[in-house]
Amino acid sequence: MANSPSSKKRARQTERRTEVNKARRSRMRTFVRKVEEALSSGDQAAAAEALRLAQPEIMRSVSKGILHKRTASRKVSRLAGRVKALGA
Repeated sequence: MANSPSSKKRARQTERRTEVNKARRSRMRTFVRKVEEALSSGDQAAAAEALRLAQPEIMRSVSKGILHKRTASRKVSRLAGRVKALGA
């Protein structure tokens, strides 16, 4: 447990940041899930549209420190490949 005043403050800050990060991660996952659902339904137009909306959300999570840049790029790439394969 935190003892010094600075460590107590750090613990409070960490709690607040954790809540914010949780909300951002959840929002990003919601966008990804919408792409997944469109893919599973077989609707290529809806999947492409969902991907178009999800891509900036995934990259925003990089700038906010939720995901690593390469992890986000890999997610976007794999989703884009699946959307493209659906149309072929």
